[in-house]
Amino acid sequence: MTATQPTWWTIELEGMPGFEAAMKRAHAWFEGAVLDRPPIRFVAHNAFVEQANQDYPSDNLKDRWFDAEFQVETFLKSVEGRRFHGETFPIFWPNLGPEVYAAFYGTTLEYGEVTSWSVPSVRAWDDMARLKLDMGNEYFTKLDEITRLALERLRGKALIGYTDLHPGVDCAAAWRDPQQFCIDLIESPDEARQLIDIAIGDFERIYDYYDAMLKAAGQPSGSWMGIPSFGRMHIPSCDFSSLISPRLFERFCLPVLQREVQTMTHNVFHVDGKGVARHLDMILSVPGVHAIQWVQGVGDDQPIMQWVPLIKEIQARAPVIVDLHQSELDDFMAAVEPEGIFLWIGTHSEEEELDLLKRVARWNGRRVF
Repeated sequence: MTATQPTWWTIELEGMPGFEAAMKRAHAWFEGAVLDRPPIRFVAHNAFVEQANQDYPSDNLKDRWFDAEFQVETFLKSVEGRRFHGETFPIFWPNLGPEVYAAFYGTTLEYGEVTSWSVPSVRAWDDMARLKLDMGNEYFTKLDEITRLALERLRGKALIGYTDLHPGVDCAAAWRDPQQFCIDLIESPDEARQLIDIAIGDFERIYDYYDAMLKAAGQPSGSWMGIPSFGRMHIPSCDFSSLISPRLFERFCLPVLQREVQTMTHNVFHVDGKGVARHLDMILSVPGVHAIQWVQGVGDDQPIMQWVPLIKEIQARAPVIVDLHQSELDDFMAAVEPEGIFLWIGTHSEEEELDLLKRVARWNGRRVF
């Protein structure tokens, strides 16, 4: 944040008259505090996966992903006439998939219905020499186009965020192939570290580009997580770390995380399942990690109550986002204190959301980190 950048400003959104109060609850949450109630977002994690748009007039998936007009107008239709309750901030973020950061350096993305993935481009270590950030390539310029169109079309209707950025180890694994990169960490550690250095080297430049564009348009900082900040919001993660030991995490991932978070005011580390969770102690040891998003997985990992001991361990050290079903809410509130908890709950109607707000408002207990 620059010296002239204000720390708070007024934003008016048609469908969210309670925006300022919601922002105050979200910022209190970062401090482990509760105002009138804990924050609650009425969106389940990865809900967009179930909402893949089938109406595009072409079978070419890349065409659909790259159609800026279609992406922005589809989002606009989804928010028009809707009232956003709680801390359900309407945020549009330009999305070409979770490995688009790798594509900024020349890697090709392949597209599916709800995600994309990169084609490994570092087949031999000599290939690293070709990895150069290209802010003029088709992926970077398309994100720029989508962002600017969204700023024009969605003003007063939604916030605009930046794309999903995965620098560092996740990016290096995408360039190399995750399974191969596991072997590399053991057999070629020097080359692996060099690749990671390339993958984190331009991160601040890339982040600053989008942050400056959005701040110039009066936007707060936000992305796919849907929690805006008037500072510098970032979502560090290392999904690749689910494949490696704590020893390798400490050696290769921890230094990158320390570097990645240092210029941000609000970092929420995305912990995607129990494989990543085994590194939580090291993740929480980084001063710049301000909060955790806990994602428990699917199937047998889904019921939230089995994870209450882990959630309490996190809660004792940092605020935590918890994704649960409506049917689990009462048991969860009975077992856990509200300080430092940000609830994500999927809903089907405004009536459900208003009822849940009343239930959460009765959640008692006060504890300070």
